[in-house]
Amino acid sequence: MKTVLISQGTCCKSAGADRVLAAMERELSEVGLEAIVKTPGCHGFSEIDPVVVIEPDGILYAKVKAEDVPKIVQSLMDENRLAKGLYYRDPVTNEGIPYAQDIPFFNKQQRTILKNCGVLDPRDINDYMEAGGYRAVRKALLEMTPAQVVAEVKRSGLRGLGGAGFPTGKKWEMCAAAHGEIKYVICNADEGDPGSFQDRSILEGDPHAVLEGLILAGYAVGAQESYLYVRAEYPLAIKNLQIAIDQAKEKGFIGDDILGSGFKFDIKIFQGAGAFVCGEETALIQSLEGKRGMPYPRPPYPVIAGLHGKPTLIDNVKTLASVRWIINKGADWLASRGTETSKGTAVFSITGKVANCGLVEVPMGITMREIVFEIGGGVPGGKKFKAVQTGGPSGGCLPGALLDTAIDFDTLRAAGSMMGSGGMVVMDEDTCMVDTARYFLDFSLKESCGQCVPCRLGTMQMHEILTRITQGEGKMSDLDLLMELSEGVAKGSLCGLGKTAPNPVETTLRYFRDEYEAHINERRCPSRSCKALISYNINAEKCKGCSICLKACPVDAITGAKKEIHIIDGSKCTKCGICLDVCPDAFGAVECF
Repeated sequence: MKTVLISQGTCCKSAGADRVLAAMERELSEVGLEAIVKTPGCHGFSEIDPVVVIEPDGILYAKVKAEDVPKIVQSLMDENRLAKGLYYRDPVTNEGIPYAQDIPFFNKQQRTILKNCGVLDPRDINDYMEAGGYRAVRKALLEMTPAQVVAEVKRSGLRGLGGAGFPTGKKWEMCAAAHGEIKYVICNADEGDPGSFQDRSILEGDPHAVLEGLILAGYAVGAQESYLYVRAEYPLAIKNLQIAIDQAKEKGFIGDDILGSGFKFDIKIFQGAGAFVCGEETALIQSLEGKRGMPYPRPPYPVIAGLHGKPTLIDNVKTLASVRWIINKGADWLASRGTETSKGTAVFSITGKVANCGLVEVPMGITMREIVFEIGGGVPGGKKFKAVQTGGPSGGCLPGALLDTAIDFDTLRAAGSMMGSGGMVVMDEDTCMVDTARYFLDFSLKESCGQCVPCRLGTMQMHEILTRITQGEGKMSDLDLLMELSEGVAKGSLCGLGKTAPNPVETTLRYFRDEYEAHINERRCPSRSCKALISYNINAEKCKGCSICLKACPVDAITGAKKEIHIIDGSKCTKCGICLDVCPDAFGAVECF
């Protein structure tokens, strides 16, 4: 019997996957065809949602609409028939590729953390257990001591995948050694980076993997209570997590005397209010205690004195979802992957000016070129690649000259960027790097809790300078001042938000200084992106007087009679660019300077 997988993650639903699911169930019933319909979480290839996968054949239909469903059902009734026209098409070659295993986006990845996403039903614990779920908990609790679990995680070389890259096993060892009868484990699921959605997809699509990691962590460090700190704007993730917790309790993986081992453990969900700074662990602890989410000085570190003053282990979603593989397959299995100092895999949300947007899981050490061009399909529309930003709004912007840089915690840091939460934004030739730095700094400025003066006022002053430069009012001395402020903000801020906020400014100054100088010295935006530095004109020799631009102009800035040369009134023009967009290619009369 065929199995029909229709992903129901938040991104899938927003593209109409729930309508496809309803149409599939209705069509199968009407034709009387028996098939198993499963609703897993997101498969990760968001660019082609909604997706329908037919197993065991591995046929993938992309961008499916409800009206396409009868065609797919007909193909199910004929073993040798495929629903032509619904395959994925490669954006570069335009080749139709019917099987998921042949699509470059998937076949160049190494999925372990994302392995179950898009495959298993997140609301069915039996589905997870049949795939080996909770085997690591059983092995650890019945065959290993807590110290052996810590030692195995430490030997694997796993580093925290939430951004900082601190050695996970060392953190577990410190918490296990901390004095105190009461200890806590917290899953930091406060994913706040714009453009990042890997934690949400894992929580929605494979919640039991995170729970299993929490249980293993609790057993290893001697904690009996844990919290899943999830932002409230992830309702589907919260819903699936609660279902998973309830099912795990029924199966005896959470509660008293788990599997007869004598180990007691409970997991609760805490909904955060969405402040970006609460991704910092001490601010998160304050929020959990009912206080305003603001960082506080360390030491003591949370592993010594965290939630309610008790030893507290805090790990990210992806880190916890990795642990069961270490226990099941052994530390050597993870240690054999990745680079010398960064083991295992990394999950990125690749977005921006790239053909294939979505979630990718790749081995540490892969190059940015492989991710952007081989998995991501390159820059669409024949545009040239300009830069890629890694690590979220506080990450650095790296140029094409660094495309062959191997990605891991240390090489990215050396290049001025960071792994961060796994955001990866691709930019093309039309992107202004000065305005990009201003945009990301604007995010950090607004998300600053305001506690530290360097962060609160330094980012504000830097933002004002960048705004002036994009408006053609900059001075060359501003560039030295920006570097001085960047150093002061990074050194004087208490938490990671302030320490990393200058990264976009520092890296754009380092790699794209010519763009800053063009804005200041020539009053020109090379990317023709900054409105204050561009102007539109109608070429009299090319204008045919078709009036298309005149009719489209929203502020009546264009004048001219039919079949006569049109003119743009600069005093009225808002530089929206609509006239350029609508001018027929055959004429090409509207020019942008």
